[in-house]
This record gives sequence, structure tokens and C-alpha cells, in this order.
Amino acid sequence: MSRLKGKVAIITGGAGGIGLATAKLFLQEGACVMLVDLDQEHLNKIHEDINHDHLAICAADVSDAKDTRRYIDETLDRFGRIDIFFANAGIEGTSKPITDYPDKIYDRVMAVNLKGVWLGTKHVIPRMKKGGSVIMTSSVAGLKGFPGLGAYVASKHAVVGLMRVAALEFASQQVRVNSIHPGPVNNQMMRRIENVINPEDPAGVIEGFESSIPFKRYAESSEIAELALFLASDESKYITGCTHVVDGGMMAQ
Repeated sequence: MSRLKGKVAIITGGAGGIGLATAKLFLQEGACVMLVDLDQEHLNKIHEDINHDHLAICAADVSDAKDTRRYIDETLDRFGRIDIFFANAGIEGTSKPITDYPDKIYDRVMAVNLKGVWLGTKHVIPRMKKGGSVIMTSSVAGLKGFPGLGAYVASKHAVVGLMRVAALEFASQQVRVNSIHPGPVNNQMMRRIENVINPEDPAGVIEGFESSIPFKRYAESSEIAELALFLASDESKYITGCTHVVDGGMMAQ
């Protein structure tokens, strides 16, 4: 039985590893999916490669209110409803101490990672079906600190606060709101982070991260998608306001 049959999902950051893996899984489980990302060229290629009648794409800047309303309108025009909002778009910024962190990069990280989730929550939920699900991608960096990643860590902590408030404010609509907190994931964002932390020895950065994970490996994007599927499905209909960690035991230490 398809776990998302008849449901419509918006996935932001849809051209990235987690977003794309989740879109593929949602489609397999019967959902219609609107894939949102800033990269039109990449979206076009994904749409061509997947070639699914229930997949639509929209190039948009999640940190822009007008673009946010546009991707919502395009979803409703194409599919007629919204049941699931996966606020997944995020950027890593750079790796520098707080005292040296560039203001422009800080502003952009907060715009995408926090304002993008804020705007989506603000404009999507009022147009969702009763009993809908909002899933916000935070990080283990939303639960603990990582030196040099101040903007990223701050943005991901802030997402947790937003999630908890939204869970309370929209409970009367039976809309549940949760956050997911991946540890390091084997995708392009981690490749960039590794190179920013130590461009001379990114392999050493990988070894350092893996040594801090009891399972001794990065997650795969598909493993994060499986958690998103559970939270999107009716199997999680009584779960809201919660942080869900998927990190191979990293936060247990």
C-alpha cells in the first residue's frame, strides 16, 4: 500500500542530495511532488531524468516572500492541494571564528536556512489541508555547537525554536510540525564543508567526523528521506513539536 497516495508535497532544496532522495521516495509512495530549488538548470535535468507525471518543478529563492508565494500558487495550480511541506533548503556558509565571520555570508545563511523556513511556514500552512505535515530540516548542528560554523549552527538552532512555536500555533488545524536533525550526510554539501574546514586535507576532515559517529560512517541521503517519509505519512499523525535525530549515534556521546 502506498503510504502517501493522494497527498501533495512541496520539497524545498529539491535539487540537493536529501531533497532529491526524498522526492524520489515520495513519488514511489504515491505522492505528487513540487520540487523547489534556486537552480533552474539542475531542476530541469532532474525533471527530465525522473520523467514522472506527478513531479513538477519550480525555480525559486526560498528567502524571498514573492517567490515563496509563487511556488505555493504553482503547487495549487498543478495539484490542487498541499498536504506536506518539507522545508529542506539550506546552505552551509563558511568556516571561520565568529570574530572573523563575514557579515554577508552570515546574512545569506540566515536568509536561506531560517527565513526560508519562516516564509514557507507562514505562507504554506494556511493553505494546507487539515492534518498536514510540516518537516523542517535542521541538523545535529541545531542541537550542539561546532567551532567555525557559527552562522550555520545559529540558523539550525533557530529552526528548532520556530518548529516548536509552529507546532503549538497550528495544532488546532491538526497540522503537525517536526524537525529532523541529520548528522554528516554523504552529499555535496558535506564535500563543500570538508573543503572549507581544511582545503589541504578534506579526507582528514572526513576521518574526524566519522570518528565522532558510533556507526563510523556518514548517512546516505536515502536514510534521511526515510525519516521524512515517516513524518510525512499518517503513521506519524500524533507526533508534533519534536526533534528527530538521524545521526548514527553522534548525539548519544
